Amino acid sequence: GRGVAGVARGLGVALGAGVQLDVALGGRIVLGDGCAIEDGCRLLVRGGIIEIGAGARLGERCTLLSHHAIAVGSQAVLGPGAMAVDFDHDTADPETPIRLQRLLPGPVTIGARARLGPGVCVLRGVTVGDDAEVGAQAVVTRDVPAGTRVEGVPARPGGPYSRV
Repeated sequence: GRGVAGVARGLGVALGAGVQLDVALGGRIVLGDGCAIEDGCRLLVRGGIIEIGAGARLGERCTLLSHHAIAVGSQAVLGPGAMAVDFDHDTADPETPIRLQRLLPGPVTIGARARLGPGVCVLRGVTVGDDAEVGAQAVVTRDVPAGTRVEGVPARPGGPYSRV
């Protein structure tokens, strides 16, 4: 089919129904070989880049919103409704509406073979290490070391299902 400007597709990429790839001028999406982007996912690049590694899988209705850089490692799995956002708004001036305050970008990295449960939200500047697991509905505000399981709001090790 016809390509989308700013999108580079590897071999064997599977895009589900209703997938939205929206790239602003100068932005880029890179879809690695054999990755799967399931129904209703949205990859929105307002600046910078979103990279999906080879064999990674984004479950239904995932949203990646980038003003800087989001990288999903090879063979990583994001559960349905998972989200990653690589920016936040400055809130230093309480008199200025938040939508008018400057953006604070920070790259998001989801490591190779990492697994994020349904509804997980990964916030700006966070790295989820290789082989890490994030429990359902967790909000990840700090780096998750490789091989660690975290859960909760904010996400941390030591919940009832944790192996750490």
